[in-house]
Amino acid sequence: MNTPQASDARALPSFRAAIKFWFWLGCMSFGGPAGQIALMHEELVVRRRWLSEKRYLHALQYCMLLPGPEAQQLATYSGWLMHGTRGGLAAGALFVLPSLLLLIVLSWAYTAWGTHPWGQALLWGLKPAVTALVLQAAHRLALRTLRARWLWVVAILSLLGMVWQVPFPVILACAAGVGFYLTRQSPADVASPQPPDELEDAHLPPEHTRYSHLRLLRALGLGLGLWALSLGLMALGLGTGHTLTQMGGFFTQAALLTFGGAYAVLPFVTQAAVAQYGWLSAAQMMDGLALGESTPGPLIMVVAFMGFLGGHSQALLGNPLLGGIAAACVVTWFTFLPSFVFILAGGPLVESTRHLPSLAGPLQGITAAVIGVIVHLAGTFARQTWLPGGWHMLPDVGALLLTLLAVWLLVRQQLSVFRLLGLCTVIGLVWQLVF
Repeated sequence: MNTPQASDARALPSFRAAIKFWFWLGCMSFGGPAGQIALMHEELVVRRRWLSEKRYLHALQYCMLLPGPEAQQLATYSGWLMHGTRGGLAAGALFVLPSLLLLIVLSWAYTAWGTHPWGQALLWGLKPAVTALVLQAAHRLALRTLRARWLWVVAILSLLGMVWQVPFPVILACAAGVGFYLTRQSPADVASPQPPDELEDAHLPPEHTRYSHLRLLRALGLGLGLWALSLGLMALGLGTGHTLTQMGGFFTQAALLTFGGAYAVLPFVTQAAVAQYGWLSAAQMMDGLALGESTPGPLIMVVAFMGFLGGHSQALLGNPLLGGIAAACVVTWFTFLPSFVFILAGGPLVESTRHLPSLAGPLQGITAAVIGVIVHLAGTFARQTWLPGGWHMLPDVGALLLTLLAVWLLVRQQLSVFRLLGLCTVIGLVWQLVF
């Protein structure tokens, strides 16, 4: 009879085999964070048996507490666990690279043919699907999170704060403060998370996963050094007021505030990119999210579209196409660099504080605030979809009906994201031909 330790043993792949897998995953990871996490579980745990169930869930719970795209961080963590720093870098980069290349091509096609009647018809069908996906994200998160009256209050106040244009970081800080106060004053109102099973794999933890002050400082210093070097070189060569430098600084800030996933940070980056910097319009942002939903990789990769349009419209570096590509790469670099630092430098340290009771309330408060932010984002997209001509024009009844159909298919029929996007695209083309 096998012992529990023996049954947990996993044969690690070669680094070359892992590289092939991570590239394949980057090309196949449709369906948003939930679908990507499920796909990694199926491949890493069930099919290939490279990680045990315990280790996979342990990594997932860690990544869910970090700012940034949890699916990309989970891939980075898994690669790091198997092959150290080079494995983490390869896994995280290959999870993003196919999506970046595809979005650059789609962004270029959008600038070339986005105003063509066929392009408009395609986007007309995708916009209601995007609105429905954001509403589904808010609904799903609310069912899991809003289990106490104070959480509902935080969510509603967060929504009102977005309407009143309160800065996103201020909303998160206030929500965390409310949660921390309730943890101290009324601990019964704040449910502490249940700790996971502490069973480990048969093998002792690899040496590179053991925490040490020296390893933490070395990795943290390297990450911060790369960030300062890249941003500093742009500031020296192009100037602090140059668009690429501004993009580097802004998307670094955005990457550190993405608690709750891509849908939580999209209102923040949309507000800044549209109203503050003027890199693109609100309608273009919605078109970009539609394209981002239809590509593999993390949803936050929509920032590459934002960067491309900002660089293209300003003809950065003297050429629209070259400026768009450069801006898309800069935005992607500064968006994902903090995630690599979190995993490769701070993993063991953050893991050791994951179940502190004092963190339960602030994390719940932040999650509740995120729901209000997502609802506000859904309202923004709904207005762009249903009232493209503004409040003084008649609503687009077809777009409204298609949005309701998409919500029903997602929430009630559990239709996959990929099929929903395909269906809405076909309906959009037919609708535009008929009407």
